[in-house]
Amino acid sequence: MTATEEGAEILALQALGWLAGQPERMDRFLALTGLEADTLRAVAGSPDTARAVLDFLLADEDILLDFCEMAQIPPKSLPAYRDRLG
Repeated sequence: MTATEEGAEILALQALGWLAGQPERMDRFLALTGLEADTLRAVAGSPDTARAVLDFLLADEDILLDFCEMAQIPPKSLPAYRDRLG
């Protein structure tokens, strides 16, 4: 996957799905964004949500490293993906 806008949107959706499988981290994401689970489902594909997901990953090194290991991408590449989302 390359750090294009489309690649960034795909990566953010992948990250959101990954977070959904980790209740404690998902709860923290929801608390920080002020979203509720039902609302998140409705806005999951929006650019604002994609930015929020990648910002969340970038704000916590442990979460960032765990996600990047799962996604098999270098952690230092994530800011480039985030930049593609404006």
